[in-house]
Amino acid sequence: MSAPGAVILDPLGPRLSAEERAFFRAVDPFGFILFARNIEDAAQLRALCAELRDCVGRDAPITIDQEGGRVQRLHPPLAHEWPPALDQIERAGQDAGVAMYLRARIIAHDLRALGIDSNCAPLADVIGPHTHPFLRNRCYGDAPGQVALLARAVADGLMAGGVLPVLKHIPGHGRAVVDSHETLPMVDAEAETLQQVDFAPFRALSDLPMAMTAHVVYRALDDLPATLSPVVMALIRDDIGFDGLIMSDDISMKALSGAPADLGRAALAAGCDVVLHCNGALDEKRAVAAAAGRLSGAALSRAEAVIAARHTPDDVDISALTAQLETLGNGRRHG
Repeated sequence: MSAPGAVILDPLGPRLSAEERAFFRAVDPFGFILFARNIEDAAQLRALCAELRDCVGRDAPITIDQEGGRVQRLHPPLAHEWPPALDQIERAGQDAGVAMYLRARIIAHDLRALGIDSNCAPLADVIGPHTHPFLRNRCYGDAPGQVALLARAVADGLMAGGVLPVLKHIPGHGRAVVDSHETLPMVDAEAETLQQVDFAPFRALSDLPMAMTAHVVYRALDDLPATLSPVVMALIRDDIGFDGLIMSDDISMKALSGAPADLGRAALAAGCDVVLHCNGALDEKRAVAAAAGRLSGAALSRAEAVIAARHTPDDVDISALTAQLETLGNGRRHG
């Protein structure tokens, strides 16, 4: 059997067309990512996940953005509704680590019940004085040690629930003063400051199975955004010490300029293992998948390690965990 494609792709809608099925079967992406447009109800979503895996003939990872707050694709009655992470943390005070673990464990339960086994969380981005509002309340704090501790709690909660965490945005997005969905952030901090603050939580979490890059230029390091920078990608591997699977952030975001296929090729050449491409037409997906090719070498080994890291959820009483979380600053919105 050939190696999977070095891409993570999204379906166009809540069901696959015959053309999409044939495309996914041929390309065999490493995994899939889902958005709100892919979601109607529980039965439909479980069927879509099953169909995606059937296309590739294996139990491919299916991920989603279910951070809480503004960034959550699933809402009641399909899943719990959550406040922004920073609000939850502030309400819980000294119990923030327990609260974030419980929150992540409940999120994992919601996801697994629908066929989803990966979540684009935790965030290890450190809040700075001018962190853009698109990111700020999604973060876990302004102290690297606290951020690392809480991000670890989230990762542990997800993994205990059988859901693979995707650490983001490596090596740190917190100093960005613009939204990378719309424009390319430029960071002027000195290299020593970046090492001591922004990169520190990622170093503490370097054992996690997957991470997502930051579309951010660190001028002290390189003129290219991290996703496309061999210099920054080498730093992530050699200095931060992250040896898990690295996926690009979505190469269709406006922070990056150029044809998606060219960007995908550049991201892999820089050191990413897998290209994430979202929200494109089928022809654009075809071009990106062709440019990315198949996983091989160290990237294939990392992909295999990701699959090996999945396990059956531990046996817990979710209603009891929910009640426990409610006592920690009334952290969950009712819905």
